[in-house]
Amino acid sequence: MPAAENVPQRTASTLLTLIDMRLGEAFQLGRMAIAFSGQMEDTLLLWRAANSGRPFAAFTLDTGKLHQETRDYTDTLETTLGFRIHRLTPDPRAVVLLERELGATGIYESVSHRQRCCQTRKVEPLRTFLTGFSGWVTGQRREQSATRLALALREQDAAFSLTKFNPLADFSLNDVRTALDTPGAPAIHPLHHRGYPSIGCDPCTRAIRPGEDLRAGRWWWETRDTKECGLHQTTITTEH
Repeated sequence: MPAAENVPQRTASTLLTLIDMRLGEAFQLGRMAIAFSGQMEDTLLLWRAANSGRPFAAFTLDTGKLHQETRDYTDTLETTLGFRIHRLTPDPRAVVLLERELGATGIYESVSHRQRCCQTRKVEPLRTFLTGFSGWVTGQRREQSATRLALALREQDAAFSLTKFNPLADFSLNDVRTALDTPGAPAIHPLHHRGYPSIGCDPCTRAIRPGEDLRAGRWWWETRDTKECGLHQTTITTEH
């Protein structure tokens, strides 16, 4: 796992102020969509966005393969924060074709098979949803994996032809936990308490073991340099 950046420990107040400032910069660009997958990073961003009073759209990719805990948590967070989280679902016809060709275990046979599943269940529904938005916001962090070491705070996303903001890019895991350890912050996803620092689809996610990389439980049968789903692979850095 890449080492955390060597910066002084920041207080919750400092971290929340920084997030609020960065979200404000994103909102100035125009109509903004905020991604939610159940991660504590996403929970933090949605909470601060809700407190901003600015209009935005929250969405989650309901792939048809999520843990039931994720579905329940999404419902709970909607009630807690008081706004709708749009459920983006894949084209049923494309899913039937995918499952017919790959079968029940095809995603484990090759990276290309697994990425095709992600393309059908995640990328294409998001492409449709993002039409008309000025940009979107994610909870990605540089510390999460080797594929995100050069992550920028703001990127031009060539895949979706809009701007992508990563307000937590330079945050450590401890920063995220510190920011959420604040009165009024929502509770985190229950799977985080069961050894899942990174949460995805049920067939592709497991709890990690002591000493493992934070994303070791995602696509655990693959090498570290392939562990992306296609949502974050074709960006051009414009600002760190």
